[in-house]
Amino acid sequence: MTTALSFRPLDAGWTLRAAAGPAPEGFAGTVAATVPGCVHTDLLAADLIPDPFLDDNESALAWIGLVDWTYETSFTWTPDGADRTDLVFEGLDTVTTILLNGSEIGATANQHRSYRFDVRDALIEGDNDLVVRFRSPVKYANEQSAALGVRQRPYPLPYDAIRKSACSFGWDWGIATYTSGIVKPVGLESWSVARLAQTRVVATPAGDGGTVTVDVEVERAPGAASVPLSVIATVAGPGVTDQELQGATVELDGDTATVRLELAAAERWWPAGYGAQPLYVVDVRLQGGDGPDPLDATHRVVGFRDVRWETTPDESGTPFTLVVNDQPVFVKGVNWIPDDALTVRVTRDRLRRRFEQALDANLNLIRVWGGGLYESDDFYELADELGLLVWQDFLFACAAYAEEEPLRSEVEAEARENIVRLGHHASLVLLTGNNENLWGYEDWGWKQRLDGKTWGAHYYYELFPALVAELAPHVPYAPGSPFSPGMGWDGAAQTGSHPNDEQHGSVHLWEQWNRLDWTTYRDHKPRFVAEFGWQGPPAWSTLVRSISDDPLTPESPGMIVHQKAMEGNTKLTNGLIPHFRMPEAMEDWHWAMQLNQALAVRTALEHFRSWAPHTQGAIVWQLNDCWPVTSWAAIDGDERPKPLYYGLKNAFAPRLVTVQPRDGGLAAVLVNDTAEAWEGELLARRVGFTGDELARVTTPVSLAPRETITVPLPADVATAGEAASELVVAGVDAVRGHWFFAEPRESTLGAAQVELRTEPAADGTLVSLTAGSLVRDLTLLVEKVDPTAVASDALVTLLPGESTTLLVRHDGDTLAASALSDPRVLRTANELVAS
Repeated sequence: MTTALSFRPLDAGWTLRAAAGPAPEGFAGTVAATVPGCVHTDLLAADLIPDPFLDDNESALAWIGLVDWTYETSFTWTPDGADRTDLVFEGLDTVTTILLNGSEIGATANQHRSYRFDVRDALIEGDNDLVVRFRSPVKYANEQSAALGVRQRPYPLPYDAIRKSACSFGWDWGIATYTSGIVKPVGLESWSVARLAQTRVVATPAGDGGTVTVDVEVERAPGAASVPLSVIATVAGPGVTDQELQGATVELDGDTATVRLELAAAERWWPAGYGAQPLYVVDVRLQGGDGPDPLDATHRVVGFRDVRWETTPDESGTPFTLVVNDQPVFVKGVNWIPDDALTVRVTRDRLRRRFEQALDANLNLIRVWGGGLYESDDFYELADELGLLVWQDFLFACAAYAEEEPLRSEVEAEARENIVRLGHHASLVLLTGNNENLWGYEDWGWKQRLDGKTWGAHYYYELFPALVAELAPHVPYAPGSPFSPGMGWDGAAQTGSHPNDEQHGSVHLWEQWNRLDWTTYRDHKPRFVAEFGWQGPPAWSTLVRSISDDPLTPESPGMIVHQKAMEGNTKLTNGLIPHFRMPEAMEDWHWAMQLNQALAVRTALEHFRSWAPHTQGAIVWQLNDCWPVTSWAAIDGDERPKPLYYGLKNAFAPRLVTVQPRDGGLAAVLVNDTAEAWEGELLARRVGFTGDELARVTTPVSLAPRETITVPLPADVATAGEAASELVVAGVDAVRGHWFFAEPRESTLGAAQVELRTEPAADGTLVSLTAGSLVRDLTLLVEKVDPTAVASDALVTLLPGESTTLLVRHDGDTLAASALSDPRVLRTANELVAS
């Protein structure tokens, strides 16, 4: 009798104990463990440790990463007639020895892959004992660094020597957790004759239809080498006929088979903002043996779309233009880090909330950064469903990596597994070899200090492109970010253009944050920006929840713990002073730094968009935070949007009017990133802060879909009479932009006069705002009134007499106008200007 594959979760009865290392008194016994989970979440559940995200608990809990931890459970087992029983770990963090009934059955040293062990001979009928012993990740990384040879990296601990999420050792926005744990499901998988060892599915559009190609590899049980096997594949989705639903059957040739399904009609999958996201379900069944039921089955959800990156050199250099279904796409992107430093707490619902925030901010791409994780199936499934494009880095970041064993084989194993796991997703548009390592090798002094050691070039230029070509040739690949197309490695040096040359490919712009004023973003005209950003503190409610300093100041102890950037507060100050006075009160400082962060990034984004199609994308560092911290994020660690979030939303609006310097004057640049033509009348006016009109021009405009046009402004509009008290307002209907001739601190901007009224709305409070004076960047910090509240817009500039309406979403009763008009809540740039 043939037994179909079955999976039995082993998620019950686990305990955890400190086996060796500097655990404090009180940790001698065992605690209940949740699997999947990690040491931190189990100790938190047992009330044995404080919240690592609060105050300076990070340093108080650093001992966790120095301890060897042991997980144990028992389970009963009865022979089930299957040919094979495997113990399957979908994810272990990170270095383990695994014992079943006292016998070692395997060892692991890679967080980024799964493991499978044949345990039939180790199982006994009745009770079985399973033990997973974890090594200290800190000690193991140091040992491996010594064995492989120390290499260059920006932080003290050698995260490059262990295949574990680099940022778990801390980053310039991240808490050091040094996690350990069984972080993904574990169970017993029983099967007979054969199982699907690898299933690769590709949906390829062609004309009005398309082709689904299914490639399978099977693993056979001992003695089943001659059993005939077949694969049946079916597809279901929009426009699929009954005949196509019946699918196709192919006999295996050895251990492999390819099934092709031709669809006469197949709807195209599009990114958000470009069309719909129709998805198709491909079911795959492995048949054989003596029963009618399948031996194994799986499914993939796919979308039909073409993807390429246009890199044909032109008169300006080398573009890096994403093209989907032959449509060039301006990338409106954000960089992504793990959404919780204790990654086991990131649920599908949490990811959906983050993705919906991204879509609300007019984003269309998320870049999964190379110091984090290959993200979960939930992540990619949601991206497919919602139309968010994904660029996934291979997990190498800001360091030189050894190419020797045992690292070399682990890198290949994880790359193979994740290329296969992710390759079918419609949302996946780029795999990238690393983050900043090609750049680091050229400019960060690595060559001399490496002194001939390997640094990762084999992975980026040879291994990864070969694996992508073998396993997912339909997925584009780039050796790194930043990267200039045409770069290579000749065995001794990188060839081609500099990796961070803005005339070629993708560029990272960090000199503004590190050394220069953010107005100098306008000095750059890149082809594609893959990283840039500016820091700001989290929402006030997040800040005071996580830091209990009394008094709370920018330099108080908890604030410094939650500021990880090198000279971060100094850079915040240096970046603010050219634009605003330095406030003395803590809440004023908090608002000033949040506002300056938003202005910096909004200014850069409007500038980059104004140069489309020369510039074809900008990816902001970063969308999210993994804990409460002062950082570059638009959404803080408590999931609250910062003013920066609204800067992204406004600068990435489908239709944009922005005023930009051009040829010694000013121009209104109109951007139409929609599928519809945009016609109207451009009205540009120079006005005084009192609202008086000083000059105007009107021009009929007509933009084709996805077009950008530049309209030079006449001198009487573009030239100030009194720079300190004038601005340019340019717009088409309700879409408008502003240009101030002077920095706020050098202007005559007076106190903001705002009338605020509220009324109930279906899901919150409708807020009407009327300006009695010029009001710059009006923002309601609504979470100070209700920690659950979120405003629909922010950073609103109003001329005297103008009005706007915002929706504040929240639970409960209508918010009072008196609460929202409180000076702590109703914020503007005005109060940051000296009178």
